[in-house]
Amino acid sequence: MQEKEAREFVSNSPEETFDFGEMLGNRLSGGDAVLLFGDLGAGKTLFTKGVLYALDYDIDEVTSPSFTLVNLYKTEKFNIYHIDFWRLNENSDIAGAVGLNEIFEDETAIVICEWSERLKVFSFPAKVFKVKIDGDGDDPRRIKIENLT
Repeated sequence: MQEKEAREFVSNSPEETFDFGEMLGNRLSGGDAVLLFGDLGAGKTLFTKGVLYALDYDIDEVTSPSFTLVNLYKTEKFNIYHIDFWRLNENSDIAGAVGLNEIFEDETAIVICEWSERLKVFSFPAKVFKVKIDGDGDDPRRIKIENLT
């Protein structure tokens, strides 16, 4: 995916949503961020599992960080921070609440954020991918991936 490129996909199954996550995961490197947007049940965590699979992490260990806010997954090459902004007040300093500045001091950090619409402003150090997932239930999902850098 080139700079400021956007691609849209239709996912007809959970496996395809996972595969699209894996496709993006193969393109990530330290300092990158993935901002996930989508309603409850859209498949944000499943997409994240695909990303982590591509980064050589055991996907059975990947869970939604809704209650912990941040899950850290360590691989041989990267520290992947899976962050969920759902429980944070969008009028507060969300980046400060989860320590985004400190996280990006680690050059091997990759950040994956669920409910990214709650993060108002933050200057990411490297590539930023916006992933919007529309749909829920048994219906096909529309997945739009944009490289914002």
